[in-house]
Amino acid sequence: MISRSFDSGLSRRDWLRLSAAGVVGYSVSGWFELLAKDAATHPKRCKSCILLWMNGGPSQMDTFDLKPGHVNGGSYKEIATSVPGIKIGEHLPKLAKHMRDMVLIRSMSTKEGEHVRAAHYMHSGYLPQGPVRYPTLSALVAKELGQEGSDLPSSVSIAPMQRFYAAAYSPGFLGPLYAPLIVGDPPRYNFGGSTGAAYNPSLKVKNLGLVDEVSSDQRDARIELLKGMQRDFVSRHRGVSPVSNETAYARAVRLMRSEASKAFNLDEEPASLRDAYGRNQFGQGCLLARRLVERGVPFIEVSHGGVHGEFGAPIAWDTHVRGFDVLKSLCASLDAGWATLIGDLKRRGLLESTLILWMGEFGRTPRINTEAGRDHYPKAWTTVLAGGGIQTGQVIGKTSKDGTTVEERAVGVPDFLATVCLALGIDPLKENMSNVGRPIRIVEKTAKPIKEVLS
Repeated sequence: MISRSFDSGLSRRDWLRLSAAGVVGYSVSGWFELLAKDAATHPKRCKSCILLWMNGGPSQMDTFDLKPGHVNGGSYKEIATSVPGIKIGEHLPKLAKHMRDMVLIRSMSTKEGEHVRAAHYMHSGYLPQGPVRYPTLSALVAKELGQEGSDLPSSVSIAPMQRFYAAAYSPGFLGPLYAPLIVGDPPRYNFGGSTGAAYNPSLKVKNLGLVDEVSSDQRDARIELLKGMQRDFVSRHRGVSPVSNETAYARAVRLMRSEASKAFNLDEEPASLRDAYGRNQFGQGCLLARRLVERGVPFIEVSHGGVHGEFGAPIAWDTHVRGFDVLKSLCASLDAGWATLIGDLKRRGLLESTLILWMGEFGRTPRINTEAGRDHYPKAWTTVLAGGGIQTGQVIGKTSKDGTTVEERAVGVPDFLATVCLALGIDPLKENMSNVGRPIRIVEKTAKPIKEVLS
């Protein structure tokens, strides 16, 4: 537990306790500002973040907030977890054993139900509007926690659906230096899963090695020639595109020349461990995320776009049609990959310094539609946090018996992202200069961090 004193003389724990009890109000205490300052300077701050992104929006009603006995509940049953009193969906039995390392936030309320806008909102904390190009969480974490000169990038995104969610992976006004390295193509099976063993080559960084006809001396000479040409071009044509190209190329060359590129070689892992993660793009993406965390990469996003054999949903978790059939398969790969990731990080002593986020762009309707599926529903849904030295083994918030409304502790996107920032040791009130010359906070000042999960 962190009990370091603030300038006010009260410890962090004191502020949390007083604020939770209502003795200290947000508007007069400066609690948020004090906690932000402490988080940004504390030596025990988190070092890495893994975002498990569920393309399409997962159903809270069939995963982490079931409503057994109600007409909206569907056919799935609840199962007990390692924390007495907390129950989750029956198709997540491996995760149920790790509930002591997790926090369920069952009271998300975000008010944006369109895929692209909602994905941007959840990734950045701001709705896309006007000329401002808002940076997303990957770029913000890379800027705050990245190490200058590292051979590996500060942000990696594994198999994202860039064509569909382009703005959700943009560094925005922070610039190309903080753009994520994209590893792997999104699944091509019905926008859903990878076909057969195709996931393996898709999770490698392309063109890192030399072709047989080119020696290392020839390679170096060509690189130096190209660098000179790039410098000359950029000096005469300043702008985002030329600088982006130069930056991307420089990062690629640095990675190609270093031993760090071996991080992407999953063949170094025991076959039994790869089996445990799941021989699919999401499972192996989780394994790759662990390897990158070991090597100090601050932010890794793993997209779950489905696995081979799923049907009915055009974008994996977007389960409008035959949702219960699709979800069973989706949950199987999610359960294996995520649960193994938690256990693997824990065995290696990395879970306390790695915050795991689980979310999609919104939840699904409590009411089951006429196609045996659920539609978009941002009004009341679930996200999950795990590891990261936070207060785990608990549930935050509560929805009504029919799942339609939040009854306790509504959490908005700024609240959620402010909590993430504080857990990572980032000051969410820090300002960055935008592309329109206006300073913009990492998270809106109106945010109310979830005090109950911060250690």
